[in-house]
Amino acid sequence: MQQIERPVPSRHSAWNTVGVRPHEQFAYYREAICQAFMNLTPEPAAAAAFPASVEHVRLGDAAINRVSFPEHLVRRSAADIAASDRSCFYLNLKLAGRCRIQQDGREISLSPGQVGIFDSDRQFALLHDRGPQLRVASFWVPAEALRERLPASFDVVAARLSDDPVVGHLIVETARTLSEGALQMGEDEGVRLFRALIELVAVSLSRSSRLHAAEAESLADATTLAVKRAIHRRLRQPGLAVADVAAAVGISERYVHKLLARSGSSFTDYVIDHRLDGAARDLRTPAMAERAIGAIAFDWGFSDLSHFTRRFKQRFGCRPRDWRAR
Repeated sequence: MQQIERPVPSRHSAWNTVGVRPHEQFAYYREAICQAFMNLTPEPAAAAAFPASVEHVRLGDAAINRVSFPEHLVRRSAADIAASDRSCFYLNLKLAGRCRIQQDGREISLSPGQVGIFDSDRQFALLHDRGPQLRVASFWVPAEALRERLPASFDVVAARLSDDPVVGHLIVETARTLSEGALQMGEDEGVRLFRALIELVAVSLSRSSRLHAAEAESLADATTLAVKRAIHRRLRQPGLAVADVAAAVGISERYVHKLLARSGSSFTDYVIDHRLDGAARDLRTPAMAERAIGAIAFDWGFSDLSHFTRRFKQRFGCRPRDWRAR
């Protein structure tokens, strides 16, 4: 008997009120967030129009929902909870505007660049304000994925994790990386990075002084990611030093060297190799065809043209001008 292949559902879905009549936009948005998240009860703002968009990206059993909307209120009621067949935690990275999260008599406020967590199995209210257009990256975290990393009796309450002095900045950096790059990386890569994020969240919540080996590994992975992002943001700066990167990430210079060695590189080689990669791209870019090779080298932080040429030939097997001519 011939086997019938079932279509694999897309890992990416999107909704946008563009093209929807203004008086129907809020209802469209309400349906979209209920599909992307779980049952929720948003309350409309005073204005008739409600320009909004929702983008859903699956990460295995988890997901990222990137949402843009005007000021309004969202509730999760007892009826919403009763109608849901799964439990999750919402891990929110605020991108624009402010969100006040109210749950169990507690209130936390998220401003851009801050991350908070709250429980889908408890009623809550989200007060989105300081618009006009607000944005959030909300991670749908299966409850079991987080609980299995915490003590059996641990009670997860609404909390602003980005305040954690030890791993808060790593949580923000990892959440931002996933939010910005989930569709550019494969789903398996995204799932691995999401697991690292949840390990960091568990470390922050438990405040444990004894980390399991897997937690320590994930913490090192996330810190390495933060180091590499800090380098890439400063790649064009002449004289970029380990001290600059260490200060940006909030770790010691020695730990920067250790993390890069762990990933198979030295600080100097990592910086030079990625500067060379950038220069190689520019040399092949038609818009840069009239720009001198030396100017491109200086754009990428090199201060000595002969050193640039020598390292370029070592990496790509030819001189920069031959590379451009190919």
